[in-house]
Amino acid sequence: MSARVRDITERSFQFATRIVRLVNSLPRTVAGGVIARQVMRAGTSVGANVEEAQAASSKKEFARRMEIAQSEAREVLYWLRIVAECGLVPKSRVADLLREADELVRIITTIAKRSRGR
Repeated sequence: MSARVRDITERSFQFATRIVRLVNSLPRTVAGGVIARQVMRAGTSVGANVEEAQAASSKKEFARRMEIAQSEAREVLYWLRIVAECGLVPKSRVADLLREADELVRIITTIAKRSRGR
């Protein structure tokens, strides 16, 4: 496994653990509950799909899993923006997660594009 793959695997795992902690801090309201489920599902799915890509049996399967991870990373970025803008938690609490989600989208997009091109 290359250093780049280890990096994105570890980063997406650490991102998921931070998402779990964030979700546990969201308010127990109707909106908080709905958004919490969306954030949890998409935020933990990024790393799960990166992990699945590592076990892919073909380059095509690897690329597809990375495309799914990319899609989930974009989705969680969307939900995190809602969390921040609606004041469900202080913006400072989600600022680093927003930056990391954006970086994950960019990195995974590059990996997906390069794997399709090979």
